[in-house]
Amino acid sequence: MNATDKKPHVVILGGNFAGLGSAQKIRQYAGDAVQITVVDRKDYLLFVPNIPADVFENRNPAMHQRMELRDVLAHDQINFIQAEVNAIDVDAEVVHITPNERPGAAAVTLSYDYLVVALGNRLAFEDIEGFAEFGDSVSDLYLGEQLRQKLHFGGYKGGPIAIGSARFHQGDGAKGLEPYPGGSIPDALAACEGPPVEVMMATAHYLAETKQGDPSKITVFTPAELIAEDAGETVVKQLLDLATQMGFNYLNNTQDIKRITKDGIEFADGRSVEAELKIIFPDWKAHEFMRGLPISDSEGFVVTDLLMRNPKYKNVFAAGDAAAVTMPKLGAIGHQECEIVGLQIAKDLGRLSPEQADKPLQPVVYCIGDMGGGKAFYIRSNTWFGGDEAVLKMGHVPYMLKMQYRTLFMHNKGKVPSWGLDFAEMAVEHHIPK
Repeated sequence: MNATDKKPHVVILGGNFAGLGSAQKIRQYAGDAVQITVVDRKDYLLFVPNIPADVFENRNPAMHQRMELRDVLAHDQINFIQAEVNAIDVDAEVVHITPNERPGAAAVTLSYDYLVVALGNRLAFEDIEGFAEFGDSVSDLYLGEQLRQKLHFGGYKGGPIAIGSARFHQGDGAKGLEPYPGGSIPDALAACEGPPVEVMMATAHYLAETKQGDPSKITVFTPAELIAEDAGETVVKQLLDLATQMGFNYLNNTQDIKRITKDGIEFADGRSVEAELKIIFPDWKAHEFMRGLPISDSEGFVVTDLLMRNPKYKNVFAAGDAAAVTMPKLGAIGHQECEIVGLQIAKDLGRLSPEQADKPLQPVVYCIGDMGGGKAFYIRSNTWFGGDEAVLKMGHVPYMLKMQYRTLFMHNKGKVPSWGLDFAEMAVEHHIPK
């Protein structure tokens, strides 16, 4: 920000879905009343949701699932700094960063009037003994490409497959929040289990297509009582009934992954499963420098109210996975939160009234998962939080929506049309029979 520019400075830490979305929503609602700076260690957005589809359809995800940030942000007059975030001082209202375009850069200090923490999380693969040698995942471009190579170029020999989650450590930052009357933000033992369900279905289709087996070769596991519990019992029961009919093996209450070996997975509850392929979704941890801050909970996630504002430091917001209230760690909930952040900062600056801006978070689980063969499942549910809606649909239309969403997202520089979710609901829920 120029020294002569007196506009309030909004610093957004993180440039993936929640960071980019927050920046764009603040610009949309606050207009030219603010200067906005986004800080991220990389200069592209990683489009995680479509990595599994690329892996199973034999495309290198690095060629498709990224969007350059600099031009996208510049389009809305949003500054960008490629840097590592080292520390946050909420009392001094500064962030300590180190530019990382080339090694050896000097650390600098960035001051703010408003801070939005949208840093996402750290995937704690390093905590899983044996993962580096024997594990696979679809959580980033590198791991996705490694699994693609195994599946399509001879690395996988046709043995049993295990797919599931390590235990998530949630923290206490969302205790007492009531998004729906009588509801809550529940505790979860897995960060997000839509992806394991997606990968399990896509893997079964891959086995059939390559004539290497059927779902009986696949074991899906969860540390919780129910897999994908955030979708609500109504939806999960339908998914489990389908999985049983298809022949999948299912292990619940595994507690955690104790160790991965060449031959399989050992669980914290004493059980084990034989597997050649081990496709793992790890614990999702807050960044280390977030731990112990006065804005953070017991695990380092940012404490907010349902307007995404920290109760003690009113100029600090959070969105996406870095927020304690975001459970499950799901992009659709982060999208809802970005809208709230934009409205709240615009209200502070006099651009909106409280009646226009004060719209507390009522989280909804939206999830579309690739099932292979041009089909996908679609979930819309809020029952886990105390709501009363639970929808599960399957077919070609959800798959089309999943693929077209990425195309629309990239074409519109990350801006999702306001009618997007309404259109998805209409297309899927009213055109696919129960």
